[in-house]
Amino acid sequence: MSVASVDASVGGRRKDEGVRLFGKRINAGMAIGGCMLLLVVLMAGISLVWTPYDPLNVVADKLLRPSGQHWLGTDRLGYDVMSVIMAGSRTTLTVGCIAVVVAALIGVPYGILCGMSASGMGRWLMRWNDVMQAFPPLLLAIVFTAALGQSSVTAAFALGLGASPAFARVTRSVTKQIMGREYVLASRAAGRGNLFIASRHVLPNIRGTIIVQLSVNFAVAVLAEAGLSYLGLGTPAPQPSWGRLLRDSSAVIYSNWLLVLIPGIAIAWTVLAFNLLGDGLRDYLDPRLEGQS
Repeated sequence: MSVASVDASVGGRRKDEGVRLFGKRINAGMAIGGCMLLLVVLMAGISLVWTPYDPLNVVADKLLRPSGQHWLGTDRLGYDVMSVIMAGSRTTLTVGCIAVVVAALIGVPYGILCGMSASGMGRWLMRWNDVMQAFPPLLLAIVFTAALGQSSVTAAFALGLGASPAFARVTRSVTKQIMGREYVLASRAAGRGNLFIASRHVLPNIRGTIIVQLSVNFAVAVLAEAGLSYLGLGTPAPQPSWGRLLRDSSAVIYSNWLLVLIPGIAIAWTVLAFNLLGDGLRDYLDPRLEGQS
């Protein structure tokens, strides 16, 4: 065997090395995003059973610097910042989960319906979807808060409702592609109904697209919840919230800039984690990219 062939075989083995999931290589974005998100989830889980101090009550003097007693200091009201950050991660993940579930439950069936309908009916249904998409989710959340009262659940539901048109548009696009495939045409010829085709052929083939859309919209929901809480329209006090901590800290930004930086880093970390995970999942789930490094 020549040296060149040995090098080629070694290079081929090195290319195939790496962590694999279900026989496919995990890309860097998926791995990094997943690890970053895991830290947030672990922090939220730990906060269920332990925080340094009670995040719902004033525990010390105002604006204390980081120390052995208060690892990240206290805010301008006297809450322990570390405890608020830990407990606030639960609020962030809860709002994100509710928002994306609502968006998927509304948008995915609607998108499949539009994609499987006749051309004229499908276009008419998408025009209504365009009307709904004209309302920004953040504005919709403000309206819901004004009508139903300030609540993280209300904000999450409104954000999910506002994001559902985007799910519908993406779902319709991939559904129309699948409806032209040979196995779908064969099912039509065999007399199969729309419900069978949707459950047997459409949903299994669009799940990757839906998963990616979920991760991307989760990041949007995290930012939107922080924005609403910053405006005083999201998570009500005293429930811990990164956005509200950021708002309260902005009043002392010049005297205690670290207090603003901490919740800002938490929000940016979580959003970046979901964006990296979404990009990584897109490449991992796309069959056209299988085998590429």
